[in-house]
This record gives sequence, C-alpha cells and structure tokens, in this order.
Amino acid sequence: VQLQASGGGSVQSGGSLRVFCVASGNPFAINDMAWHRQAPGRQRDVVASIDFFGRPKYADSVKGRFTISRDNTKNIVSLQMNDVRPEDTGTYFCYAAVRRSNLAAPRDYWGQGTQVTVSS
Repeated sequence: VQLQASGGGSVQSGGSLRVFCVASGNPFAINDMAWHRQAPGRQRDVVASIDFFGRPKYADSVKGRFTISRDNTKNIVSLQMNDVRPEDTGTYFCYAAVRRSNLAAPRDYWGQGTQVTVSS
C-alpha cells in the first residue's frame, strides 16, 4: 500500500488550496485517514482526521476554515483549506490506518508530504 499526496503549492493569505491523497495497492479497508502538518523546526501535528463513516475532527487552529473529506470508493482523502494564514505553512502529510485483509489489524501508512506555503 502506498499513499500519494498532491495539490500543494503557494498561496497568499486569505486564499484557498486543496490537497489530495490517494491510497493505492488494493487495501482491503481503510479506517481513519488524516492530514498532519509539519512546519520547519516543529513537530508534526494532526490538522484533521476522518473516520470510515465520514465523521471529521479538526485541530482548533483550523476549525471553520479547513474541511476534510474522503471517497471510500476511490481511497482518496482531501483537505480543502480556505482563508489560509501564514501559520498554515508547512509540509502536509496524509495518513491512513489500513487493513490488508479481513483478519489483519490496521497498520499506519504515510504519504510523502506536499508543501504548502502561505505568504502574507
């Protein structure tokens, strides 16, 4: 199983950007999916997560601005970022808890990261 992230880039403060992540390799099932962010010199923190049933959770810093969604038929998770701020700058990593078979426990998988830069 591999996670491939895309959609990052540069945007001005107040603008919008959407990042995507697709899980390939025929996962049997994907439980939670999430986006994490890592700014230079800082630890990686969760920005938003979503369970198999589509129930989202958000970090306080992005509530009301970011929306996480997923398509279980295509194994895609996306993050719509609106009203972005310079502090949203960082590398965004997608995460998925993947089961390879019906009896297998979920394992953690990470994408390679996509850079988001917000200028003031």
